[in-house]
Amino acid sequence: MENILIVVDMQNDFVDGALGTKEAQGIVDRVAGKISGFEGRIFATLDTHGKDYLDTAEGRKLPVPHCIRDTRGWRLNEKVQQALTGKEYRIIEKPTFGSLDLAEELRRIQEKEEIRVEMVGLCTDICVVSNALLLKANFPETGIAVDASCCAGVTPDTHRAALETMRMCQIDITGE
Repeated sequence: MENILIVVDMQNDFVDGALGTKEAQGIVDRVAGKISGFEGRIFATLDTHGKDYLDTAEGRKLPVPHCIRDTRGWRLNEKVQQALTGKEYRIIEKPTFGSLDLAEELRRIQEKEEIRVEMVGLCTDICVVSNALLLKANFPETGIAVDASCCAGVTPDTHRAALETMRMCQIDITGE
């Protein structure tokens, strides 16, 4: 069995930048610790937008430029990046909330052996839940877990609501 850790959007703009929160800042050390202690393959997603972000459908609904490619805000948080050093990991850029490319990467691995997936990151109520549900739909018999102690939402209330949504869709919630 291949253990896979998915680190969702632990980027500067979501931690302490344009869309950062104290809750996001509060999980950085736990996420870095989870990565450091993890044995298996790691994928880290990067929310990735262009300079035309405000002209996109997302930009019109959330008019806060963030995670613009090659900016400080787009890069992984420094502690998270340091934890990844020396680990087997792959970056997956994604232009929207859920990543079809991530699902395809996991499909390739699962063709060779069973997988077990654990997810951490930001934001619980947008990109974590989107990717968790997308993966559950693609791999209904695969164990998928989200470590709630290593996630933060836009608000504490929406974080809890997203966890409950994932739980209802048979995704295991740990770390509560």
